[in-house]
Amino acid sequence: MAISSTGKKKIGIHGAQLLVTIIVLALSARVNQFQEFFFAADLFPLALSIISLVLLAIMQVPSTRIILFRVEDLTACYRLSMDFALSRSYNKFEIGILSVMTVLWLVFSAFSTSRWVSVSCGGIPDGFDDVRVWCRDLQALKAFVWIEWLAFLFSTLSTIRLSKTEKRRNNTPSMFQIYTDPYA
Repeated sequence: MAISSTGKKKIGIHGAQLLVTIIVLALSARVNQFQEFFFAADLFPLALSIISLVLLAIMQVPSTRIILFRVEDLTACYRLSMDFALSRSYNKFEIGILSVMTVLWLVFSAFSTSRWVSVSCGGIPDGFDDVRVWCRDLQALKAFVWIEWLAFLFSTLSTIRLSKTEKRRNNTPSMFQIYTDPYA
């Protein structure tokens, strides 16, 4: 099965987003491990990155066809999967999921950053190397939670744009089918 150029762009965007999510997960795990998973502001990026990782991984999984039963001509094959469990997932469902995740990342990044704004790595005295490493990890996490939000925003807007492009090119039998059919 050949994937269209639009589908390849979509997969590339999700791949880059997956990379940023893994970085946020690693940084938030390091920050939370140092503080023994105590502060909620530090737990939000960890929880959201796990949710994002699961959702993005599910969006990349290839379509699974499960044959429930066969009829005489072997043409009846039923698909047992949710809309977003396809690498060729439905656009309107993806736009909805990505939009919700964009809003969640915006809200929780703002909440966490407001807690972290007073942390300054320059004021840590010598001899506290572990605290200095934690502070640098926290500063990196502060940057990457906003990069993650931008990645979700870009992914949402790109999916909308790619849907409009496919509709304008009239690559589907019906002009309204672009929102229910996969890219590939």
